[in-house]
Amino acid sequence: MRLRFFLILMTLLIAVRGADASQRRSPVVIAVEKVGPAVVNISTIVQERVRPFFPFAGDDFFRDFFPDLFSREYTRSSLGSGVIIDGEKGYIITNHHVVARASEIKVITSGQDEYQAKILGSDPRSDLAVLQVEAGRKIPEIKMGDSDDLMIGETVIAIGNPFGLSHTVTTGVISALERSVRAEERVYRHFIQTDASINPGNSGGPLLNIDGELIGINTAIYQKAQGIGFAIPINKAKRIVNELIRAGEVRPLWLGLEIQDLSPELRANFAFPKDKEGVLVSDVVEEGPAAKAGLKRGDIILNVEGNSVASISDYRDVLAEYTPGDRLRLEVFRKGRTLPVEVEPSPFPLELALDLVYRRMGIEVGEADRRTRERYGIQGGVMITEVRRDSEAGRIGLEPGDLILQVNKITVASVDEFKKAISQYHHLPSLRLVVQRGRYAYSLTLPF
Repeated sequence: MRLRFFLILMTLLIAVRGADASQRRSPVVIAVEKVGPAVVNISTIVQERVRPFFPFAGDDFFRDFFPDLFSREYTRSSLGSGVIIDGEKGYIITNHHVVARASEIKVITSGQDEYQAKILGSDPRSDLAVLQVEAGRKIPEIKMGDSDDLMIGETVIAIGNPFGLSHTVTTGVISALERSVRAEERVYRHFIQTDASINPGNSGGPLLNIDGELIGINTAIYQKAQGIGFAIPINKAKRIVNELIRAGEVRPLWLGLEIQDLSPELRANFAFPKDKEGVLVSDVVEEGPAAKAGLKRGDIILNVEGNSVASISDYRDVLAEYTPGDRLRLEVFRKGRTLPVEVEPSPFPLELALDLVYRRMGIEVGEADRRTRERYGIQGGVMITEVRRDSEAGRIGLEPGDLILQVNKITVASVDEFKKAISQYHHLPSLRLVVQRGRYAYSLTLPF
């Protein structure tokens, strides 16, 4: 009898313990178990060359015979996180700042498998990058969610590697949507704000909903945050990622119009209400996206995708959030009425690059001939063939015969390369040119 009672008691205890374990398997536990294998640790090595102060820094003799005194190379390592979005092709999303300037990238999975990764593309404006690993087999991948269907207050889960502590899980709620964050003189828009803890090592890791779906990419760009985390919405990230996989970069979009800020005189001329803000369309390129959408010279753009544009700077910041092919909804003021306009931007056409440079900067360029290159002892560059006197280029003293060697960070060796550089930077307010004249090269910044 006692033995029977003991067996019944043990059976009941086992059943209760099993029930407790089952009850502890909350939706968060289930989501983490499902997604964990698709979250990776990213380890990078960056080599930097530093030029310390030296009292004879201007003396070429010391530079030639004591080069180590003038520059030192340092190696540093850093950690971040990433998430596998395509296990068949080995595609991994992370943050741009996690892999920027990395000479070596190692990916470590939750099962401690290690892979060397290469960068397919990286975009500093959105702080997103796509890596690829060759695993030789299909590896676990995450399921995409929908960041346009989020609710303030819903539970979210962040997984990453803060301070090298791999696969750390934190939970919280969505605190706010559509947040704008300024970091390092750049404004990042449309962020998800959460109170889930996100530290530097979490950067690039996933933000999940309670179903274990990817709704955002965590980023730790805002170093002043205390109990505040930010993530890039996955629907925005998808557009960027597709561009990075396809082209290796995010091409700035082109609408085919020129804009300018509204002065008091222009406001009065166009009868623009004092309580409204906008930017004036000063020119529209024939057959460009804006012209096809019906935009006209004299229109005033009030907002883009619901984002107010009170200045040229606002307008450029908003457009930087989108890619060619996105359909943009604009609100336009025209002759006392407010009109909706939908535009489908395209990449900047290379054939318009030289005309744009002449209109904005006042210079024409051509190929540098062999004799000029030999005289200067250089291999590349494009030659300035004409300078408009009333332009900024004419005012600062650029002359025909000067050679342009570099546009911002792009070295140009031909007119075709110069066009590509202009297409990459056509949306910027200014360009930095490296110009060669005689024995000397100068760095000049011109409004654009």
